[in-house]
Amino acid sequence: MMMTVRDNKERHRFELDVEGGTAFASYVMTPAALVITHTETPRALRGRGIASDLVKGALELIRADGRKVRAGCSFVADYLERHPEHADIVG
Repeated sequence: MMMTVRDNKERHRFELDVEGGTAFASYVMTPAALVITHTETPRALRGRGIASDLVKGALELIRADGRKVRAGCSFVADYLERHPEHADIVG
């Protein structure tokens, strides 16, 4: 099953639909970087790596847009620490 992360600009969040639920990562745009402030996965879907898939997809969209990212929540900070391949867009 192919899951695609999308940028819901109106709600300022990245979204990933999975099995009738939506995981999301809220963000705030600053002049220097996009700050991901909160990630949330529906309770029934937790523990399956969905939040990691969401953050990975969000980072790919941020990179494609030529922007930098900052972690505004502990989950994203931990993800970035475990995945140094994204260091080039951390700002």
